[in-house]
Amino acid sequence: MVRTYAPIGRTPIIRHKLSREHLSVISGITPEGALYLMVQDRAYKGADIVRFLSQLLGELPGKLLVVWDGAPIHRSKEVKAFLAAGAASRLHLEQLPPYAPDLNPDEGVWHYLKSVELPNRSCGSLDDLLQSLLLAVSRLRDKPHLLKACFQQVGYL
Repeated sequence: MVRTYAPIGRTPIIRHKLSREHLSVISGITPEGALYLMVQDRAYKGADIVRFLSQLLGELPGKLLVVWDGAPIHRSKEVKAFLAAGAASRLHLEQLPPYAPDLNPDEGVWHYLKSVELPNRSCGSLDDLLQSLLLAVSRLRDKPHLLKACFQQVGYL
């Protein structure tokens, strides 16, 4: 539920020219409370997913277990080739069961961002939206206990 300035009993109508402009975001969290994020102004493709996984491998030491949903992009030929080219020695990908957002700790991140950090936010441009998102993510990164709680809520800790 959000607040509006519409008169009581009247559905608010927001008049805005629609466009196909959007931001695409991929994120990941660690049980220790770190948040990793990649944002772009177009839809993700297999090469973008590989770039994010490479970023994780570059920033996190040791072997990594990535638990993610069943989005087709996660099973792309680029991701499979990346694993076959040697990334599989450090990286293990595990797919969540279908329709199981309650098992995905990253869902808690997005719930928090949408309901606490960015509710009722109206941005005039993609740049405004990006700035609002990055500031919200920065504030969330300063609260690792909340990120750890995302793991606790799904029963992983």
